[in-house]
Amino acid sequence: MDEAFPDFAAQHAAHIDTLRGRFDRALEACSYRAVLIYSGGLTPIFGDDQDYPFRVNAWFKAWVPLTQTPNCFVYYEPGRAPMLLFHRPIDFWYLAAELPQSEWTRTFEVKSISDRTAARTALPRELGNVVCLGEPFAEAAAWGLACNPVDFTTRLEYDRAFKTPYELACLRHANRLGARAHLAAEHAFAGGASEREIELAFLRASGSREQDLPYNPIVALNEHAAVLHYQRLDALPPPALHSLLIDAGVASRGYGSDITRTYAFADSDFAALIEAFDAVQQALCAGVHAGADWRDVHLTAHRLVAELLHEADITTCDAEEAVATGVSGVFLPHGLGHLLGLQVHDAGGLLRSPEGGAIPRPPGHPYLRLTRVLAEGFVVTMEPGIYFIESLLDEARADSRAGRINWARVEQLRKFGGIRIEDDLAVTATGAENLTRDAFRAASSA
Repeated sequence: MDEAFPDFAAQHAAHIDTLRGRFDRALEACSYRAVLIYSGGLTPIFGDDQDYPFRVNAWFKAWVPLTQTPNCFVYYEPGRAPMLLFHRPIDFWYLAAELPQSEWTRTFEVKSISDRTAARTALPRELGNVVCLGEPFAEAAAWGLACNPVDFTTRLEYDRAFKTPYELACLRHANRLGARAHLAAEHAFAGGASEREIELAFLRASGSREQDLPYNPIVALNEHAAVLHYQRLDALPPPALHSLLIDAGVASRGYGSDITRTYAFADSDFAALIEAFDAVQQALCAGVHAGADWRDVHLTAHRLVAELLHEADITTCDAEEAVATGVSGVFLPHGLGHLLGLQVHDAGGLLRSPEGGAIPRPPGHPYLRLTRVLAEGFVVTMEPGIYFIESLLDEARADSRAGRINWARVEQLRKFGGIRIEDDLAVTATGAENLTRDAFRAASSA
């Protein structure tokens, strides 16, 4: 029995029942008979005999908790048990994956296939009016499949925001693994480690390889924290350590956590600013509940961040003026958060309805990834930030915002790069379950 999922088989079976209902409705609405879901294949590196690391199709892992085996299929036809075609090539160069034997397989008709010819033989003779979901593969057209029609995928992506109890269990576990790894990374930072060494500490504590993670970790020392998706990992620590911003998650059954923490190395002033910012982030978390419009939460974040900027002597104007004039956007240029689940930036964040249409972002906030009204079962990230980004500061210095910023204070703080604190929240009817804070409390007391 899996200690993280004591009732895994029952939860997964109930999850499949929910998926069947969603797919039944989408197939009927779009006049399709069945769906073939492709796990995805290996992509060759140009001019090389190696492949890029495999990333499984999100819809495939929604049905089966398999993330490492390419060229598999799930075939689902309403009224019949879903079929898993599991790829086990005859090969002496690489180790073929073992046919899954876990309890969840009882929900499926499982067949081993050695290649696409075997896959086609295992499928029904007629594939007319069958839709293919996932990366188009070479034989799809010859098999007569319609690949990823927008009306079909839109309906599924809209429903994907509503997490099943099984999915919530996966995300809780991913947060527990992530919290443990974050604490190891913090310990490495406190010992003077480099970015690369901090990432290795994170990987070791999470029990993962880099390709197993839901996204490449952001491990940013000092001014590197001002690069929102900082991608480099310096092998040596800088001459002087000031701060660490680490944005990293861990996957469980294909569902990933997305966690960010910021630490001061020794500077008490920056440590106090992080503590004050954490209070802002927690106030925003407290405002999350079913029925809240995420656009309003995002605008509230700008007001609260603007208040902190003024209190910290970074800006010279009040919060209302800072938001109205775009000063808050100099320091918080990204969206507040996004849906989380099968993908880190999960699908369907802007959808108006199952039939489609986009809910517009607030004017002046082009990077917001979520505009829907929150509902029970959504999982969202809460990740406000304050950054000292050279290009944005230069733009502000050259326009009317210049007189509203305390440039001497900015210069004091530039060496820290910025602050971001991010938690994963499961929306409930009356509030939110903070998956990340719960995980850190559990990891700290272990």
